[in-house]
Order: sequence, then structure tokens, then C-alpha cells
Amino acid sequence: MLHKKLKPFPKDFLWGASTSAYQVEGANLSHGKGPSVQDVKKVPEGTSDLTVCADFYHRYKEDIALMAEMGFNVFRFSICWSRIYPLGDEETPNEEGLKFYDQIFDECLKYGIKPLVTLSHYETPVGLVNKWGSWSDSRTIDCFLRYVKSVGERYKDKVEYWLTFNEINCIDFSGWVAAGIPNQNPQTIADAAKNQLIASAKSVITLHNINPNNKVGNMIGYGIKYPNTCHPNDILKTWEEANEDYFYCDVQARGYYPRYKLKEYERNGVVFSLNDKEKEILKSGTVDFISFSY
Repeated sequence: MLHKKLKPFPKDFLWGASTSAYQVEGANLSHGKGPSVQDVKKVPEGTSDLTVCADFYHRYKEDIALMAEMGFNVFRFSICWSRIYPLGDEETPNEEGLKFYDQIFDECLKYGIKPLVTLSHYETPVGLVNKWGSWSDSRTIDCFLRYVKSVGERYKDKVEYWLTFNEINCIDFSGWVAAGIPNQNPQTIADAAKNQLIASAKSVITLHNINPNNKVGNMIGYGIKYPNTCHPNDILKTWEEANEDYFYCDVQARGYYPRYKLKEYERNGVVFSLNDKEKEILKSGTVDFISFSY
């Protein structure tokens, strides 16, 4: 009777579900939306058609009603960047895209479900890939911040929980999905990761400025690593592998690059530097909470 020995969850504990726009919305090129990296990637035969998916774009009311029926009090989902800025670098947002998410938030709040919004869930606009290589170029930071400011101001009375990048560490093995990078060159990955980490910190600062009550978190794809044996070599290798996940969390939560990553770059010939302004941004833009998928 283990459950009788455990303490109950707090009354404000959040139970819910999680989706991403590209996994459920459909309407992938409708109502002004531009293509994201998901719309042009090769997918295995039998994989869900992104033009339809679960058709959440048209069925969100019944889907959210089902969530309420299940007793959910939080719904984590993503805003698709290319639905708001179709090419990624426009000066003004797509109003149809903004209205769609207004409806989602209103429907959630009608049932007492808190929205938990992911700002970037593997949906970099292809327009930025074609223009300058997306996250491998620091100009993408300003484009992302324009998007963050637009949705932050638009939904400031409807959303209080935000995540910057979904599973940001996945850029290490899936650069195209995570950042619109067509190769896994170590230098390119390091550059893109730096740009995303700075963009994340700036997003935290921006959302806090818009509404001091906003809570902004990070998100890593996490799996516990176990050594094959208790031999020191296996222990050290496990530690090193775990740091590949912890690195991103360390930067976002602590506000600086850990020494183990800088030494790794040095050993692998990756050219890396942070100027004083960038260091201050990372320090000032630490997240309010940590989240992970497991």
C-alpha cells in the first residue's frame, strides 16, 4: 500500500498534456503560414501527413474540451514561429496566425487550463534557412526576438508560463530539426548553439519586461546515463556523456558556459568566444524553472 505512505501532491500541482504545433495542427501552409523546417524534411513512409496531422487547427475546441474532461489544468503546446512570421524576417506579424492562438488561449482559459507555451519547438522558418543558414548566423537572434516580443505582448494577459527552446540539446545530433542546420559540423553546431542560448536569455529578459509575473523556463531532452561497469573509465565516460545534456541546462540556469564545455571546444579545435556584452546577457537572462522530457 505504498500510495498510503506518500504525501499528496500540492493543490496547485499542474497535470496536463504536451504537443507541438507541427505534430498536431495541420493547416501547415494555410492562412498565411510559411514553411518551417518540418514542412520540407524527409519523413519515413507512413509518418503523419503534416498538412493534416490531428487537424488541431480546426478541431481545437473539441480537443481542449476532452482535456478538460480528463481533469487537465495545464496544456503545454508551441506557437509555430512561421505561422506568425512566415519567412522569419518580416517586420510585422501575420495577424491570422495571432488570431488563431488567441482562440486557443481563450478556449483553454474557459476551462481553467493554464497555457504553457513553447516558443520554438523544432519549427524554424525555412525562409531564414535559405537567407543565411538560420541559427548558424547571429542575425537570426533579432528575428526570433521580434517574434517573442510580438507574442509576448499580444498574449501577456493570457499566458504566464513560457519555454524558450524545446529540447535545445538535440541540436547536437539533429541540427536540421533543432536549428535548420543541414550538417553536423562541430563548429556550425557550436555557433548555432551559442546563438540559441543568447536568444533564450534575451527572451527571458524580454518576457520579464513585458510582464514581471511571467515565468520562463528552459527545456532539455534528458535521459539518465548509466555506466556499463564500475571501472573508472566507464564512470568518466558516463559523466562526459551526461554533460552533453547538462551543458545547455547549465548555461540557461547558471548564466555562463561551464569550463568542461570550453575545454571540449578547445580539444576539438572549435573556435569559440563570448564578448562582455554576451556574457552579461547570459547572466541576466537565466530561466525561472527547469523542464525536461524523459
